[in-house]
Amino acid sequence: MQPKVIEINENGLYLFIEITEEQDVRLLHFGAAPLEEGAVAEKNKPGFRLLELQLTGEDRAEYHGRTHRASYPGLRMVYSGHSETVNGTGRKLELTLSDPVTGVQAVQHYQFYTGVQIMRCWTVLVNEGTEEAAVEYISSFALTGIDKEGAGDRNGKIEVSLAHSGWQSELQWRTYSLPELGMSHLADRGSKRIAASNTGSWSAAELLPMAVLHNKESSSTLFWQIEHNGSWHWEFTDQYDQLTLLAGGPTEHDNHWWKRLAPGESFTSVPVAVGAAEGGFREAAEQLTHYRRVIRRPNEDNELLRIIFNDYMNCLWGSPTTEKLLPLIDAAAEVGCEYFCIDAGWYAPGEWWDGVGEWLPSRERFPEGIKYVLDYIRSKGMIPGLWLELEVMGINSPKLAETDDSWFFMRHGKRVKDRSRYQLDYRNPKVIAHADGVMRRLVEEYGVGYIKMDYNINAGIGTETDADSFGDGLLQHNRAYLAWLDSIFARYPQLVIENCSSGGMRMDYAMLSRHSIQSTSDQEDYVQYAAIAAGAPAVLTPEQAAVWSYPLREGDDEEVIFNMVNALLLRVHQSGHLAELTPPRRALVKEALDYYKSIRADIPQAVPFWPLGLPDSGSEWISLGLQAGETRYVAVWRTAGEETEVTLPVGDLAGARPEIVCAYPKEHHSTWSWEPSAGALTVTLPPGRTARLFEIRHS
Repeated sequence: MQPKVIEINENGLYLFIEITEEQDVRLLHFGAAPLEEGAVAEKNKPGFRLLELQLTGEDRAEYHGRTHRASYPGLRMVYSGHSETVNGTGRKLELTLSDPVTGVQAVQHYQFYTGVQIMRCWTVLVNEGTEEAAVEYISSFALTGIDKEGAGDRNGKIEVSLAHSGWQSELQWRTYSLPELGMSHLADRGSKRIAASNTGSWSAAELLPMAVLHNKESSSTLFWQIEHNGSWHWEFTDQYDQLTLLAGGPTEHDNHWWKRLAPGESFTSVPVAVGAAEGGFREAAEQLTHYRRVIRRPNEDNELLRIIFNDYMNCLWGSPTTEKLLPLIDAAAEVGCEYFCIDAGWYAPGEWWDGVGEWLPSRERFPEGIKYVLDYIRSKGMIPGLWLELEVMGINSPKLAETDDSWFFMRHGKRVKDRSRYQLDYRNPKVIAHADGVMRRLVEEYGVGYIKMDYNINAGIGTETDADSFGDGLLQHNRAYLAWLDSIFARYPQLVIENCSSGGMRMDYAMLSRHSIQSTSDQEDYVQYAAIAAGAPAVLTPEQAAVWSYPLREGDDEEVIFNMVNALLLRVHQSGHLAELTPPRRALVKEALDYYKSIRADIPQAVPFWPLGLPDSGSEWISLGLQAGETRYVAVWRTAGEETEVTLPVGDLAGARPEIVCAYPKEHHSTWSWEPSAGALTVTLPPGRTARLFEIRHS
């Protein structure tokens, strides 16, 4: 008897599922090309399972080590039906598996998006049995055979690109072979895994929740992002002489997550977006950019790209006063800023770190009241903004007198404390009422139109309050916070809320499908910022990537230009003591912002590319390009070294003779040439740490 087949060709994606006579369900292929005949040997097909599910008290099979493969009842689940529908975003496949022993049912969801080579995947577990079930692991997406295309061995043909992260060192892209990550192909199965995981409330504390896998032999790419604002996990393992990807949310062994399901109860896993493309990293980034725009909350901010001035970075450093702010407001308006955000410190007379939580303005800092300053911002034609950190409460906050333990994360009977703050629990209606009240005061009474929502602690593995495990409490809180955020945007649809977590420590598309703008870093050195800025459009859309530009009091013209080029292809977060810059240096800031306004309509339609490859903070040269129709904007930075010349390949323009200009600055003191046969731009910059922005126009 021939196996039953579910075959989907949608938006350039090919999905091939086989259902055997025994009702075993096998995902044999997902990619940007059809399944090649004979690509999966019959003897290996049992390893191509649709999902993995581990319940407490169940067995494990094979030499699994710490991997999540060979799970039970994952190995026991059988086909129970499927449906195909079309909804507002595209085609949808739901495939149901059932465990005949426990009665647990798993519905695997694959949501396609019209015109984009990505599908979003998640799993819904329902306990249809008569006994309680306890979940230790559930995959949101499982795919075996990610190395099957091409005849060569995976050791040589597979490379994986990861975005490392850390405070002030976000978005550090590196590309590895599997042996470089410690997984050498020496046997047909093993206990070794390559695991990427995050535990805690900073989703991007060490790694961004995404990766790109490139098969150099087949010139095809698989890529994924985990869309969650807390703990997550993905891993490579091998079985049946095939490489397997498992991706999803928190697990018991890796993230302290464990979940009980009483009869009739259900659980929905963390969503994972998975795509495939012919080509390499650039093609993956292009598809991810399109997808991120599709799933994002529609909002005016990502269309208008207004320029934000924020008084913190290399400026007031969290110590604003009326006296300090007024000349900054004047200068920001003069150069063309459109938002003015007062950063941290507005709510306390002195040291404020461990006292936050009440969010009332300081009379000492603002003798006339903070509304006087906010109104002054508005009188200068800018929208006023304030900094908040609404998920925490300082250990010395006066607001604590109105709270009890139920407001906070708890572990082992104690409040979770990190960096002298307590973590608020957004499952508590009293916490929601507190947060709603603060937002109401800022927006409705003060007239604030921009909020920089910061988050400077990591709450760790979770909370024990009303939870089956610490990780279960964290996951519930993560989802409750997102629901609260949704309610705020519904209440104040014009309000812009920046997502910030000590810079980019929570850069994920659970948050960024809601927030229109993301702080990319708190990096204080403008030269080091170049690599962070250039790497940003691989992780989020260019129009959401806020980059600081902060000309220094003691700098020179080239320092101003470098600072401005950092931000001009993304979102401008202007700062620095603009009022104290010399007139020629302030004119360079204004020139840059005027130019930004002339091109910013292109940014929300543009896709990124990297003429020199992925940025490396150790490189002497860095380059980022955005392609918008027939125009390519190319930023180039020299961060070190003595070489004055660099060649920037733009391979898709080979044979063309485009028009090329140095767009910023006008007085560029640079030369360039174009090699038509190779499609390469060679530029010569002035000596030192310098940067320029070019336009390449081809019709």
